[in-house]
Amino acid sequence: MKEQILSVSQITGLIKQTLEENFYEVSVIGEISNFKAHISGHWYFTLKDSNAAINCTMWRGVNNYVFFTPQDGMKVIVNGKISVYPPRGSYQIDVRSMQPAGVGELQAAFDKLKQKLAAEGLFDEKFKKPIPKYPMKIGIVTAIGSAAFQDLQSIASRRFPLAELVIASCKVQGEGAALDIANSIKLLNQQNDIDLIIVGRGGGSLEDLWAFNEEIVARAIFESKIPIISAVGHEIDFTISDFVADLRAPTPSAAMELATPNKEELFGFISEFSYHFEGKIIEIISNYRGQVNLALSSYGFRLPQDFVRNRAQFLDNLLYRFQNVFVSKLSALKNHLALLESKIQTFNVDKILQRGFIIVKQNEKFITKKKYFNPAESFLMKFYDGELKINGQEKRK
Repeated sequence: MKEQILSVSQITGLIKQTLEENFYEVSVIGEISNFKAHISGHWYFTLKDSNAAINCTMWRGVNNYVFFTPQDGMKVIVNGKISVYPPRGSYQIDVRSMQPAGVGELQAAFDKLKQKLAAEGLFDEKFKKPIPKYPMKIGIVTAIGSAAFQDLQSIASRRFPLAELVIASCKVQGEGAALDIANSIKLLNQQNDIDLIIVGRGGGSLEDLWAFNEEIVARAIFESKIPIISAVGHEIDFTISDFVADLRAPTPSAAMELATPNKEELFGFISEFSYHFEGKIIEIISNYRGQVNLALSSYGFRLPQDFVRNRAQFLDNLLYRFQNVFVSKLSALKNHLALLESKIQTFNVDKILQRGFIIVKQNEKFITKKKYFNPAESFLMKFYDGELKINGQEKRK
């Protein structure tokens, strides 16, 4: 009988059919490695133990129901089916659900994230913002229908009814809760009039509170420009959000107690202040009156005219010295000006002509010597009282 020969696709198809029919629903425990959250929303990772490893895929939409973010090294239990990917001839688990393999795994993830964020400085005191004493508008990040929100409203109304509460409702546990909380914090930060934010919920198991241990929530709290009080669970519960927040409250009720002043204490302060107000003002005025009287009785106030007169005399001396210097300089300048004027008058042509001298001009030039004079040409004689033009003598042959 001739042996049957199968193609690669045929043998792969037979293997796929066999595996998928016989391993339609399996539960597998193992340690996560090479975890990758793809941009498409799908998760790809390897599940391994000390002797073997198997590839796993968890599709977008299905992984939304996982309440925690998987991390490498975390031991989990996955439920799903075995599937075969023919192009590579490989098999994998098509994961339908995932849960930690015990509380210890969540605690290990908690410790790992806490160590990472602490190393980055997200818990440092230098980044903590002060909590305002009289917040007029308080943002609340919790579930609007929860008992925690009812407690927050009740305490705010009792202690400081002037405060306005702004609720940014969100899921506080289960799938998608961490992203919802982070988005609510960012939404409140877009407002310009929020003075303080309280982030929290009532008590529950470690799994119930896990959304407040997610990195996305921690970073949203750290990046908030508005001060944040973290109030998650009961007094014994600690979450990552407690370490990042500007202040940690053991419960939501305690958070509102820390966030608001007590109106009774304010009324008491106002009453006491009003009662002692008149006496206090009189005491202050009396103290200042004593200081003023002491100043008025001092040497400077007793002899103010002497002080002014001394300064006036000093000023008079300065003015006298200035006047003498100014007059001396002015007299010297006048004498110098008179000397210059005298020199100018000495060379005045009109003055010379008045003494009987005349000026001879020929061909538009002054005749300064006899040899420059030409009797044959006309010339001009300038006297003090006028000018005389003389025609030249003709040369005889």
